[in-house]
Amino acid sequence: MAPRANWKGFLRLSLVTCPVALYPATSDTEKVSFNQINRKTGHRIKYAKVDAESGEEVAAEDIMKGYKVDTDTYIEVSKDELDDIALESTRTIEIDEFVPKSDIDNRYLIRPYYLVPDGKVGHDAFAVIRETIRSMDKVAIGRVVLTNREHIIALEPLENGLMGTLLRYPYEVRSEKEYFDDIQNVKITKDMLDLAKHIVEQKSADFVPEQFDDRYESALIELINRKRNGIKIAPKTAPKSDGNVINLMDALKRSLAGTKQAAPAAEKAKGKKPKKRVEGQREMLLPISGGGKRAAKENTKETAKEAPKRAEKPARSATRAKKAG
Repeated sequence: MAPRANWKGFLRLSLVTCPVALYPATSDTEKVSFNQINRKTGHRIKYAKVDAESGEEVAAEDIMKGYKVDTDTYIEVSKDELDDIALESTRTIEIDEFVPKSDIDNRYLIRPYYLVPDGKVGHDAFAVIRETIRSMDKVAIGRVVLTNREHIIALEPLENGLMGTLLRYPYEVRSEKEYFDDIQNVKITKDMLDLAKHIVEQKSADFVPEQFDDRYESALIELINRKRNGIKIAPKTAPKSDGNVINLMDALKRSLAGTKQAAPAAEKAKGKKPKKRVEGQREMLLPISGGGKRAAKENTKETAKEAPKRAEKPARSATRAKKAG
């Protein structure tokens, strides 16, 4: 099912306007998520909005926004008052200027969106704006209102559409000086730098996102699958770290030797096709026979004799688990 648009309105470059929709380019919904539950009853924890002084629950229609002035003083602001100061960018992304992409500091980047024509009309105007940005080899800067706040948005062509990246305002970016001023100015010898460069050369590769697995997500899925099937989880012992001070030059030499040994395996892996994208937990989590809470409880009561049999076929890989589901 396609995601809902986060925003709908108009994209405008001078007198050229077209209806557009803004969609999130990323998603966390496929990741494993947890609910808080009562240890004694197994029931889910529910949160209620209560008055901080009386402790009584407050109805939604009685809740309004307030700006804190001091400990017990708030300036109340109603929804109508907020609507009265609504900006033009609530309904229109007006392109204000074009800038080189290299001018945008990475610290200002927040999150990406996809901008597409909304409906059957306006595709011609959308194409004109898109190709104008593409031909200039620059990024279009505009403003858009999301969740009642105005954001700067940088637009650039991406295939047949536009990718819009929300940008932070200058006051949201901390200065590096308060963090970097205490870093010592250390002089690096040429030998050390040459060794480090060799290590970088050995590890240089093209960035292929499909080659990176979310190892923590996989570990969560394996943990859940094992618990669902009654397999006992043995706690891991924390690795001990030695407090030995390693000579920097020696560490660089050993690192270089290690990368040279690993190079043949890396070259062999380059020829392999990227792993097929895993959709997420829905495909990887193993089913429980039967259904409902009762089935879940009965499944966890598996005998010690049956557990080793299941352990022979654990859901260790995303592919095996997907087939099982």
